[in-house]
Amino acid sequence: MNNSVTNTARLLWAGLRALLVLTLVTGVIYPLVVTGIAQGLFRDQANGSEIKADGKVVGSSLIGQSYNLPLEKGQETPEPDLKWFQGRPQNGLGTNSVNTRYSLILSGATNRSADNKDLVDWVTAAKAAVVKDNSVNGYTVKPSEVPADAVTSSGSGLDPDISPQYADIQVHRVAEKNGLPVDRVEKLVDDHTEGRTLGFMGEPRVNVLELNTALRELVAKS
Repeated sequence: MNNSVTNTARLLWAGLRALLVLTLVTGVIYPLVVTGIAQGLFRDQANGSEIKADGKVVGSSLIGQSYNLPLEKGQETPEPDLKWFQGRPQNGLGTNSVNTRYSLILSGATNRSADNKDLVDWVTAAKAAVVKDNSVNGYTVKPSEVPADAVTSSGSGLDPDISPQYADIQVHRVAEKNGLPVDRVEKLVDDHTEGRTLGFMGEPRVNVLELNTALRELVAKS
């Protein structure tokens, strides 16, 4: 009887020691090491790839944002604020009734086929809007010049980047709305155009939030 109790106590103590050691290693030491490495070598990525303006965090370079005017009375869909570069459409995003403050809290694709009527109507309306909004005095956008990313949402609906082609056709409109010379806005786009990753992966791209943050600074200095 005593031997049985002693063996049980030993097993319990061995199990408790294993639990304490594993908790210390996997619950304390390992997280601290990983966090330390991340903060030391990948601080920007580990902290959410934040973008700051005037000392304040304005977003992440990994998540797209909307640049819209405030809703007017009776409006259901806000109008784009045309003094800013616009990102991709967000038709793929869902809605969230629990937390409506963050319109980008959910992600997702439209999951509609290429011949789906709703998708065709969205693309047609988006192309017409891109042509209309970006055609200003002395500069007219042709429908054939509108790239695919200007009229379709990404798979997640959160893509923060647009193609250089889409940025270029917005230059004249942004310059006019902000009272800036076209060449200065063109240079802004060129300075924020990234090439293919490692020279061969992906496509050239422009991060809209970074571009608009630089545009804000340029307007403030003008």
